[in-house]
Amino acid sequence: VQLVESGGGLVQAGGSLRLSCAASGSTNNVNVMGWYRQAPGKQREWVAAITSGGHVTSYADSVKGRFTIYRADNKNTMYLQMNSLKPEDTAVYYCNAGPYFDFNGGPYWGQGTQVTVSS
Repeated sequence: VQLVESGGGLVQAGGSLRLSCAASGSTNNVNVMGWYRQAPGKQREWVAAITSGGHVTSYADSVKGRFTIYRADNKNTMYLQMNSLKPEDTAVYYCNAGPYFDFNGGPYWGQGTQVTVSS
C-alpha cells in the first residue's frame, strides 16, 4: 500500500487547510485510515481516524470540533479538513493506514506534509 499526502502549507492562525491522502496498491486489507502529526522535538501523536466505509470517525481531544476527517466516494482518498488552526497545530502530518485501528499507527505510512501555522 502506498500513501501520498498533499495539501500542507503555511497559514495564519485562524485559517484553514485541507490535507489529502491518496492510497494505491493492495488496499483490500485496509479498514482504517488516519492522520498523525509530529511537531519539532515532540513525539508523533494520533490526530484522527476513519473506517473504510467512512461511518465511524474519531478525533484527538486537541483537534475535536476543529478538524474533520472524511473519505471520498472511491474510498481510496482521505481528507483532513483543518479549521481554526492554531500555532500549536504546526507539525509534519502523516497519513496512515492498516487493517485495524492501532493508536500507534498501522503498517502503512505516507511521506508526510508540513503544516505551519503562524501567529
